[in-house]
Amino acid sequence: MHVILADDAVVVREGLARLLAEHGIDVLAQASTAEELVQLVAADPPDVAVIDIRMPPSFTDEGLRAAREIRETYPQVATVVLSQYIDVEYALKLVTGTSERVGYLLKDRIADVAEFVAALRRVAAGGTVVEPSLVDELLAAPAAGDPLAELTRREREVLGLIAQGKTDRGIAEELFVTRKTVEAHMRNILANLDLLADASENRRVHAVLAFRRASGRRDPGKARRRVLVDAQRD
Repeated sequence: MHVILADDAVVVREGLARLLAEHGIDVLAQASTAEELVQLVAADPPDVAVIDIRMPPSFTDEGLRAAREIRETYPQVATVVLSQYIDVEYALKLVTGTSERVGYLLKDRIADVAEFVAALRRVAAGGTVVEPSLVDELLAAPAAGDPLAELTRREREVLGLIAQGKTDRGIAEELFVTRKTVEAHMRNILANLDLLADASENRRVHAVLAFRRASGRRDPGKARRRVLVDAQRD
């Protein structure tokens, strides 16, 4: 697997590059700005672009905008955005409109290198990786009139595990139930969210995330503050 790293901190880039190389991942290039990243991807598209969400010059959402530009121009390139903390509004901007080759993770995830490498491989293979804390925030309290309100607590729990990339077997083991029980929950989730029966697991999750953003029922600032508190506790 070939990746390009984008982070304004050279120490972070070099450290991550060394860790990835030890796990057999080839770092094609490193970028210190979002503009440089887009140029590097255009010159030699990687399998995955790993991008810090806040980059020069304003250190707001340059990395996010670069990820969306790469996704639109080079759909075969997976993008994984890293953030110091979860920003619900930014996360939804990234995942809305796609269900493949995209990831949003906290930088803390890099500490578990094996887990981080597994996430990169999953995204490169066409999957999606969403920070579990983000999924918890979005699924915890469905609003009135929201299709999620029709889901049971257990079905929302199953949906959260799907977002973490769990297979039916993995979910069954996590919840101490049979695979047939998980499949029944899946059917109910699909029916309540009005999704196609052959939709992929990640597509189902992102349908929920997209609906959250489109509904406008949640105050992004309030949600962001709650997640910041959760992240600090972790």
